Amino acid sequence: MSASTQLRSSPTTRRRSWRGRLLGILAALSVLLPFWVLARSQLISSPGGKLEKVWGVQGLRPGQFQRPRAMAIAANGELYVVDKSARIQVFDQDGNYLRGWRTPDYANGKPTGLSFDGDGNLMVADTHYFRILFYRPDGTLLDEKTLGGTFGAGPGEFGLVTDAVTDSQGNIYVAEYGDFDRIQKFSPDGKFLFEWGGHGSEPGQFVRPQNLAIDEQDHIWVVDACNDRVQVFDARGDSATLIQVWGESGAAPGQLRYPYDIVLSPDGFVYICEFGNHRVQKFTRDGQPVDSWGSQGRGPGQLFNPWSIVQDDRGRIHVLDTYNHRMQRIRL
Repeated sequence: MSASTQLRSSPTTRRRSWRGRLLGILAALSVLLPFWVLARSQLISSPGGKLEKVWGVQGLRPGQFQRPRAMAIAANGELYVVDKSARIQVFDQDGNYLRGWRTPDYANGKPTGLSFDGDGNLMVADTHYFRILFYRPDGTLLDEKTLGGTFGAGPGEFGLVTDAVTDSQGNIYVAEYGDFDRIQKFSPDGKFLFEWGGHGSEPGQFVRPQNLAIDEQDHIWVVDACNDRVQVFDARGDSATLIQVWGESGAAPGQLRYPYDIVLSPDGFVYICEFGNHRVQKFTRDGQPVDSWGSQGRGPGQLFNPWSIVQDDRGRIHVLDTYNHRMQRIRL
């Protein structure tokens, strides 16, 4: 037999050879495909945002946290944080402790909301004492400005208050949950004007209106926490009109689970802190999801039941990582 004959394969041999190669390729793909699918799914579902800084540890010493649960940012950029020890602590944006004080009463429970009024006073939602406390930035309590203090459903009485905001005219809006789930509006001097809401899931009702924000038109934005949605109202007259509602329960992009805080960015976006989904989401003003950041965990870039967010004048988002007893600063 010639060499050329020896090298020439029969049709059957060639079919077996190609079949073997094909089986080898398929076997390789069966190994690589799961990794490719996993990598692609991670690429699609991975949240955006950039982590810049993590700071804070658990403890009761100045500068430490014990389940911090509300935060506000002053005009000068200082961060005010209240935790479950009823301490209000003030930090710069890199986590350096500046000063602090404790609310006058806290045996019944601790505050769950902080914000600033138009005069630069800190408003504290003293939740379990059914009132809003006012402080100067140095911690001086303004007793004469205290709003509420009596439990009840009547005008100017409160259930468990969660937050307060002021509009461009100095009117004060206070949210509460528990037996009433409503928002009350007061004049700048504390006179009751009207209320709206009520417990329920119909448009205009609430189940724990946890936090408020006010936009350039004095519209009131409400994170309706246990209804997993956002509601927006025009309350500039003598009643409140619902003008927008969006959100649904779930963990997918654009869905919400216990939204606890809301920030309206000057560039037209909405940032929402989700206690239940352990993340921060970015939306357009009409509720379209843009981006998100965070996942459940203890490591840097992970969150555990965050309660609050603020945005500084450089566009950075500061996240109160409550059950990790710390703060994280991100860009999203």
